[in-house]
Amino acid sequence: MLAVIPHLLGFNPASSLVLLGIGGPHARVRLAFRYDLPDPPDETLAADIAAHASSVLNRQHLATAIVVGYGPGRLVTPIVDSVCPALSRAGVAIRDALRVDDGRYWSYLCTDPACCPPEGVAFDPSGHPAAEALGAAGLTVHADRAALAATIAPDPDPAAEMSAAVSRAVCRAGRLIDEALAGPDCDDPLRAFADAGRRAVRIAVNGCRRGSAISDPDEIAWLGLALTDLRVRDDAWARMDPRFRRDHEGLWASLVRRLPAEYVPAPAALLAFTAWQAGDGALASVAIERALAADPGYSMALLIAEALHAGLPPSAARLTMTPKQVAASYARRRTASRHSGARPPAGPPANRPSGVRPPVGPPVNQPSGVRPPAGPPVIRSTATEQPLPGAGQESPE
Repeated sequence: MLAVIPHLLGFNPASSLVLLGIGGPHARVRLAFRYDLPDPPDETLAADIAAHASSVLNRQHLATAIVVGYGPGRLVTPIVDSVCPALSRAGVAIRDALRVDDGRYWSYLCTDPACCPPEGVAFDPSGHPAAEALGAAGLTVHADRAALAATIAPDPDPAAEMSAAVSRAVCRAGRLIDEALAGPDCDDPLRAFADAGRRAVRIAVNGCRRGSAISDPDEIAWLGLALTDLRVRDDAWARMDPRFRRDHEGLWASLVRRLPAEYVPAPAALLAFTAWQAGDGALASVAIERALAADPGYSMALLIAEALHAGLPPSAARLTMTPKQVAASYARRRTASRHSGARPPAGPPANRPSGVRPPVGPPVNQPSGVRPPAGPPVIRSTATEQPLPGAGQESPE
């Protein structure tokens, strides 16, 4: 089992508590999620983690769990001592509780020195058949969480080139707005900009599904600017068919790496959503961090963060509105505003509203904006994926 965990998370955990939720008729791993270890140990944080872990497992109807702490005993033991009793009280059976450190593991439950000696049991997960099978299936492992975050970190090399491309995109948007304002009976000066943005999104999404990578700075800049209009962003959101989630990840990751920070929230949130669809909670988590670092109130990122925090499975990451329905929803809202006498401002589209729930999104409650005290858990669900090789085996290796 220890050979499988890095592939489930997407990186080698350190100073972490990992829980595996087991369920189904064949007792397979259905959910894996991770918490940072409180350092120094903190009873309140430990109790919060224990309560959250219990609620996630109960919500997913998973009655068995494996608890694994990564790090020294002074950090792992206090959190295990809090989590295991809480799980038992919640009706979750604990198959094993382990501590892993420096290539060895210890069991908190096994008292047989022949099985689990005081000096620990050495293990090497790299050559385990389950690890090889998961690697071949595309579940890669990064050295640590920082290495995963680096895959969508800002690309410093073409910064000047991208800045110039953004300036050209802003000028292009300005011309569309000026033309609209000069026309008769202009009730929405941003409509032409939004229409052009939706066309660009449609072309980019269809292109990535055919294997075309986006690289032109002007195309990236125009998409980044267009996505600041919520009508365009939600059109893109409605196009996130989970059948093409890996293609969509590549598209949004490219924009997140290349765009200036002020244009990152929308593509980063879209990347988080597609990663959630793929069951990749680790990538979703770092994408949310990129979005909220640029705009702490960005509503879509907060919605997805809340969904991950609640442990909702990838099957919940499905939209019930098509792009046409999204456009119609915005049109009805605008008509209602016009009849009420309120007129939307004709300011630059980069001025995004914050804290307002968009009209389309995953079926989760509006987030309160309060994040878990030890950081949101990294959750990777396998409930909608193929069974994991060896996931039902008793051996922790």
